[in-house]
Amino acid sequence: MKNFSLSLYAFHLRHTLTELPGEVVTDANLLWENLVKVGEDKDKLPFVGLKDLRSKLICYQNGKYDPKREIGRIPERLIDAQDLDLGSLPTTEGFKINANLQPFLLNDTYAVDLTLFPESPNISIDILQLQHFKPSSLLPSNIQASLGQTLSIYGEVEPTEDCDTLAEKLAIALVAGTNLNPVRTQQGKLFGSLLFEYQALDPDDPDNPAKQCHILIVINNSQAATGTLAVEAYDWLLNLLCSYHKILYIYQQARQRYREARTIYSNLENKIQEFNSLISENQTQLSGLKSLMGEIPKKSFDYTRCLQDLQTHHTAITTNITNYRICLENIQTIGSGNSPKSWQDFINKDSKKWQEQIQTDINYLTPGQELFGQLIDTIRGIVETEQAESDRSLEKTIQILGIGFGGGAIASGIIVQHIDKINQPVTAISPNNPPHPFYASLLLSIVATFFFIGIGWLITKRQYYPRDKK
Repeated sequence: MKNFSLSLYAFHLRHTLTELPGEVVTDANLLWENLVKVGEDKDKLPFVGLKDLRSKLICYQNGKYDPKREIGRIPERLIDAQDLDLGSLPTTEGFKINANLQPFLLNDTYAVDLTLFPESPNISIDILQLQHFKPSSLLPSNIQASLGQTLSIYGEVEPTEDCDTLAEKLAIALVAGTNLNPVRTQQGKLFGSLLFEYQALDPDDPDNPAKQCHILIVINNSQAATGTLAVEAYDWLLNLLCSYHKILYIYQQARQRYREARTIYSNLENKIQEFNSLISENQTQLSGLKSLMGEIPKKSFDYTRCLQDLQTHHTAITTNITNYRICLENIQTIGSGNSPKSWQDFINKDSKKWQEQIQTDINYLTPGQELFGQLIDTIRGIVETEQAESDRSLEKTIQILGIGFGGGAIASGIIVQHIDKINQPVTAISPNNPPHPFYASLLLSIVATFFFIGIGWLITKRQYYPRDKK
């Protein structure tokens, strides 16, 4: 392959809606730091410019990440030049590999284009020589771009070349020595050249965009003006890839939040069974209801957050579908009305299906939010009623005992005044001794106390349960 180039397009989330203006996610600078590590490792791509990347980016000051320096910057590029020349590396084949880098800030996303190419476009690169470009250094395990990445190869071959076989070998060589398994997903044409599209998933974590590698292999076997047209469409191609990875990322995030919401909803069903069990008992367990009241609001809040996130994801995927469509239309214009059919299918079929799935999830989960609210209101009403009944019962008991003991104390005081007039020692109760008047007074005091307790019960009964007027 002549006029060969290997490009990494990586996309990493800088900030979300939850960050305040000027703030970024915790690992916002991870993309730049990992690129520096690749440059610092002599077994990877030790380009001088890559090792010194921090000193070139405007979001760094004195070697430290400072995203506030990006505020107010109108150009999307994070350097003051068109691109950054990283220098060159020698190979054992006698030729050098050059590299340049273009860093971008695309709205809420950091994007990078790192392109490697032989020092002369006339140098022919085969499958074995591809390893001089150290493609393993550009794989997800090293780059860790949160939104995903694309590895792209471009090369020119003779019309007699078996391009299908060549593309297959190139895709396998890109991920050699890893657990990634490239699978061809689409085939078409881009600016007159053959386009082979692969998806290499991590079998241990296939749904994680940061561990997936999207591969595009463009083979020019017809001397088409692919290179010239690609330069003209560069910005649209970059933004299209960004929207592509965002759509995949958003959908996976939405599926994860849906699974979390379903788990919470399942827990709600268990709480409803527990609630039914508590209120079906002969005596409602107030402590059990209070325990439920302590648990359910937290679950309800988590459920609402999941639903809110799903709604945000639906808005985000809709926005990126629109952006993708705009980019594709401009690429078609530059390509004289032509663009890869697989890219059109992605936006018209796959993305639309995922968008509708998120909306279906929202519709399915929304009634659960109302159920949470109804359950909380029902438990709160029962708890308040039971607590009021308990407080009223306690108040009634206190009133009855107050009347009883108060009346008994009065009667006891009167009786004691008469006992003082009897000058007789108190003896033990026995058949041989007549009972002392003290025992009679004690018995009368007890009887008086119970009498007044009865009076108090009648008074409180009339107070809390008055007769209906006729």
